[in-house]
Amino acid sequence: MAEKFDAIVVGAGPAGTACAYTLAKAGVSVLLLERGEYPGSKNVMGGVLYRKMMEDIIPGFYKEAPVERPIVEQRFMMLDEQSALTFSYKGLEWAEEPYNNFTVLRAKFDQWFADKAVQQGALLVNETVVLECIVENGKVVGVRTDRPDGEVFADVVVLADGVNSLLAKSLGFHKEFRPDEVALAVMEVLKLDRRIIEDRFNLEGDQGCTIEIFGDSTKGILGTAWLYTNKDSLNIGVGAMLSGLIKHKLKPHALLDYVKNHPMIRPYIQGSEQQEYLAHLIPEGGYRSMPKIVGNGVVVVGDAAQLVNAIHREGSNMAMTSGVLAAEAILEAKEAGDYSEKTLDTYRKKLLDSFVGQDLKKYQDATHHFERSPQYFERYISMMNRAASQMFTVDGSSKWEKQKKIWRDLGTAREKWKMARDLMQAWRVMK
Repeated sequence: MAEKFDAIVVGAGPAGTACAYTLAKAGVSVLLLERGEYPGSKNVMGGVLYRKMMEDIIPGFYKEAPVERPIVEQRFMMLDEQSALTFSYKGLEWAEEPYNNFTVLRAKFDQWFADKAVQQGALLVNETVVLECIVENGKVVGVRTDRPDGEVFADVVVLADGVNSLLAKSLGFHKEFRPDEVALAVMEVLKLDRRIIEDRFNLEGDQGCTIEIFGDSTKGILGTAWLYTNKDSLNIGVGAMLSGLIKHKLKPHALLDYVKNHPMIRPYIQGSEQQEYLAHLIPEGGYRSMPKIVGNGVVVVGDAAQLVNAIHREGSNMAMTSGVLAAEAILEAKEAGDYSEKTLDTYRKKLLDSFVGQDLKKYQDATHHFERSPQYFERYISMMNRAASQMFTVDGSSKWEKQKKIWRDLGTAREKWKMARDLMQAWRVMK
């Protein structure tokens, strides 16, 4: 006889493990399936983990989890070919418990998190590919894997199999996502002595710093680059909309090489040694691209549900929240003995009412607006940098003269009017 569980979770990333942990802690029999050699072996993110959502699951987790550095400074760099306009916030309150966020290495953190789910009673099976959902009478009743006699059954299946979920697609929950709904990110982990990291980024002890880089880092395409500090390594990466990469015929690894050799970035990573190279699709369609996330006997969480706030670079926190909310809905369904779409829809309602749904709705037009308006990255960031250079260069000209020159450099009256309209439209999609 095929084995039967209360719940099967497909994918041991933040969303899937959060769901499995919550269910197992409540006494539910859970099977957690992971296609990689171990949780985290195939998972990629920039490297920042926000504390609040993780601590809601495991209070005080950071005291034992393999986190790298608590972030005390967040920098934002507007990059041109030969210049950078940078602003930041550094707060020593972030250097004290309970902290705000941390850098992490997914290969380490995901294993630790999955082990915690196992300690609660979840059964973790690695190196297992789920080929399809088993559907009977319009209800998902299990999954078929690539293992011999690989059919496993459950009252409910949780799809946490990542962006462009093939399982959700096979159920008709979404079509193939368009190139303007996903970004392609590439990243390297660079080994570097921790003392050098602390000196270069003006840090003390285990303090960490993140740098988000806009403009020339993506050659004008909608996207961003990043540089994050770990204990004795750096995460450097770049992500851009797939549609932009196709249009401009840019290869992601070439874009990353460009960032690494940029004169404003190169000094930060000098002397480092490559440890890992990673690539990953990121769902960035937002609220308007969310697929169906609830069906009879099935729910969809995390990246598979397009739960990424591209504007604030948030994903793992949304994923974990979705996993917990899905688990809560499953527990209610178990108590009622009803795993129908109508009962499980509690998950969808709670998700849309949470900060996840509210933030996605707030920025529902932002990604598509900036995708259609490359001038924000191609032109306006360069103009900001030239204006800063003009004002800060002491050459005997009065500041009045400099301001007049900056005003002239903005272009004709028509170009200035267009810029004002663009700024107003940006405000509308971001407010």
